[in-house]
Amino acid sequence: MLVGMDDRTNIPDAVPKASTDPLPEISAFLEPVAPLFRRSQSRHSLERYITGLLTDLDRKNCDTIAAAVAGTSTERLQHLLTDADWDSLELDAARVRSLSASSPKGGVLVLDDTSLPKQGKASVGVARQYCGALGKRANCQVVVSAQYVADEPESSRPLHWPVGAQLYLPERWAQDRQLRERAHVPEEVPFRSKPQIALSLVDLSREWGVPFEVVVADSGYGDNPNFLKGLEERKVAYVCGVESTFGVRRPEEVRAASEAGAPPYKGRGQPPKERPAPLYTAKEVIGALPEETWQTVVRHSTTHDRVLTAAEGWLIGERPLRPAGKKGEEELKYYYSSLSADVSPARLAALAHSRWAIEQFYEDAKGECGLDDYQGRRWDGLHRHLALVMLAYSFLMLQSSILGEDPSQEEASFSPLFSGQAHDAAGDPQAGTDVVVGGSGALVRRNRPDKDLPSTQELTK
Repeated sequence: MLVGMDDRTNIPDAVPKASTDPLPEISAFLEPVAPLFRRSQSRHSLERYITGLLTDLDRKNCDTIAAAVAGTSTERLQHLLTDADWDSLELDAARVRSLSASSPKGGVLVLDDTSLPKQGKASVGVARQYCGALGKRANCQVVVSAQYVADEPESSRPLHWPVGAQLYLPERWAQDRQLRERAHVPEEVPFRSKPQIALSLVDLSREWGVPFEVVVADSGYGDNPNFLKGLEERKVAYVCGVESTFGVRRPEEVRAASEAGAPPYKGRGQPPKERPAPLYTAKEVIGALPEETWQTVVRHSTTHDRVLTAAEGWLIGERPLRPAGKKGEEELKYYYSSLSADVSPARLAALAHSRWAIEQFYEDAKGECGLDDYQGRRWDGLHRHLALVMLAYSFLMLQSSILGEDPSQEEASFSPLFSGQAHDAAGDPQAGTDVVVGGSGALVRRNRPDKDLPSTQELTK
């Protein structure tokens, strides 16, 4: 029973406690990474923190976890996040290498970012910037992350799991020594744009053996020429969203310009350079396609025309299916892909829409694993929290596979696996209470193929 409330922390003075005994499933899952935590107290706090992230608490921070999970304290959990001897990047690497070894090859690496709204301004990286969670500019942190998705077109439940996440540090933070010192930002961390951080996650994914072949990202990345150039330099195929103003050139016109060469030199000034082929916007190219070239592709939408930006690729346009004969404006989306000419329209469509996995990760990790609940101010504390959240999410994903959830059900309940008898502060059972350690919300729903999309859409050939 709740006995009272501490007005300062909004934490109950006395709450039913989860058992001091670790759940066997969590203990077995954490055993391979336990050696990364050099002290026994840190290993114990790791298990308690992960257990806390899997509870049914509305907010999951050191205070609330310590109040609901027996055998720990706020101070011990805070020590785990700030002063204990372990490296969040090493933990990510160990988790990802283990998952990669048992995941299908030829997968997709999805890159994106999410915002974490903050009331104050002292937390590391907080600035007034566009906050997707609120749909407007507001004080928030922005985290860039990568997600592995198995390329299983025949499956309605493709495997997916988080690879890594890194905080975007705004220029004001990167250049202000006092802010950096206060938030414990390492000296070697420079200012990097979100596309630059995304490319570093591609490099880490390769280093850790993530079995992917194609990168997918939205227009926040695809519209950045240095990002696409970085992928091409790494010889990584991609399908990226772009804006309607994305510039392309027609291959036949590029070849004609190259064959024509530079105009004759008339002996005055600098020699003339080769005239480039005409530049078009994505909207112009797609808009010029005749209506009869559009075809329907089940469950996905895309159009394409062969274009050039550094190398030949596909310009993909998307529009919803409309009733025959209906006229009027329709909202188009655009993508650019470096995949080869023999790739089928259906394949391009499937890849263009594989971003659902990372959106699902953000939604579920915030709702079920406390992704946006960290209340500390330090760089290392935030990245440790992110690493532990991704560890907890990976545990749920693996348990989802073991339980064999019904893909026809939108929500999967993990309560039977994580339920346990409630205990008091001393670890003794309390009569008449239950603590659900996994929650009954939607956890790691493995597929939403039609989320926010029409069931069928049209494709230009």
